Amino acid sequence: MRTRNHWITRAETGADIPAVREINLAAFETPLEADLVDALRTDPSWIDGLSVVSTGEDGKPVGHALLTRCHIGDTPALCLAPVAVLPECQHGGAGSAAIRAALAAAEDMGERYVTVLGHPAYYPRFGFGRASAHGIGLTIDVPDKAMMAMSLDVNHPLPSGTVRYAAPFGI
Repeated sequence: MRTRNHWITRAETGADIPAVREINLAAFETPLEADLVDALRTDPSWIDGLSVVSTGEDGKPVGHALLTRCHIGDTPALCLAPVAVLPECQHGGAGSAAIRAALAAAEDMGERYVTVLGHPAYYPRFGFGRASAHGIGLTIDVPDKAMMAMSLDVNHPLPSGTVRYAAPFGI
């Protein structure tokens, strides 16, 4: 296990695709997330540079975070999902490093809003807050505290509306 100061982050390259699939297969109980990443790669929601890997000094990807296009109402936003880390590297900061790098890349691209459906004790450390507090919701039932959103630009508060995900999410 490494401390978060030792992870190297970078945008995924074509050579990383098999490793990213293996990370997702190892991190989750079913292949659904790995299949989702593969489907998103061919979807119009894919944005080059927002699929980020974290590596050790050897350059081998051990963590992955993906941001793809979604909408909050009619407003373009990003969806953070999935985030995965090889089991032997979990709890060492590889996932956090990939998320922070992905959010920074999105901000550099001028993106303003990000949503995540995830663990309410984990994602607030990155700036996410309860989406319902901003009038943001989903068309499916999820625990209110699990649906979160954030603005990457303090001059642009979160819009309200229903989140529309890319087709591969099936929501």
